[in-house]
Amino acid sequence: MPLNSSISIAADASLTSALDLTTGTAPLSVRKASAFASGTGAGKADKVFSDRRTLAASGTEDLDLAGVLLDAFGAAVTFARIKGIVISAAASNTNNVVVGAASTNAWATMLNATGTVTLRPGASLGLAAGVADATCYAVTAGTGDLLKIANSAAGTAVTYDIVIIGASA
Repeated sequence: MPLNSSISIAADASLTSALDLTTGTAPLSVRKASAFASGTGAGKADKVFSDRRTLAASGTEDLDLAGVLLDAFGAAVTFARIKGIVISAAASNTNNVVVGAASTNAWATMLNATGTVTLRPGASLGLAAGVADATCYAVTAGTGDLLKIANSAAGTAVTYDIVIIGASA
């Protein structure tokens, strides 16, 4: 199945200051986007996984990036390279969603083996590889393919959305 995909990250801000005779403005707009054609080389992707998931209080899960996740049509997804990832914690969460640091076979090319990112309620994490990058974020089946997602505390469940775009080779 052909896949055409893109990941984009944007930031907009406008700083203003009242001056003697006018108001000064410093507008800022930064947009970065990576669009991927269908395939497995540089600037290409052929696999996508997306889901809304819920973790019980104090719960964790290891998402196996090499052969266990299912795409929208129920086919197993085996990533060899991650081209982009977006994870968003639900705004209605009470606890945080913690990403990274699987105890074994950690997918370490994004956060290293023990690094984590804490997503407070309503927060999002986005990462996009450049289209000229053929390596991107490698996945090594059996030894470097688990992305840990954890609920930071007891008491309540957390919900998060995840989208992963990548290539099978």
